Amino acid sequence: MIIYSVTVKVFPEIHADWLEWMKTVHIPEVMATGLFKECRMSKVLEQDESQGATYNMQYLCESYSVLMEYQEKYAPELQKDHTKRYEGKFVAFRTLLKLKEEFSV
Repeated sequence: MIIYSVTVKVFPEIHADWLEWMKTVHIPEVMATGLFKECRMSKVLEQDESQGATYNMQYLCESYSVLMEYQEKYAPELQKDHTKRYEGKFVAFRTLLKLKEEFSV
């Protein structure tokens, strides 16, 4: 199982709108691709929020090839919509993770 982790710091002036848009538009659109099993949205705690709140979305999918399908077919347009709506008012980074049960130490 692969976790596609997206961390976003949103500026205070868009916080409420961004959070509502993520919950009602963006995350449902990502999930509608049918490529992810679930999405977990979390707020990062113990952060200085004077410049904005930070959130993390973790999208779980079956394999790296499924994630690559998402990256090729859907991500560019969905990311473009996000950037167009909130340009200059957020900072984001993405990380790929593999669940612990699937690797050996």
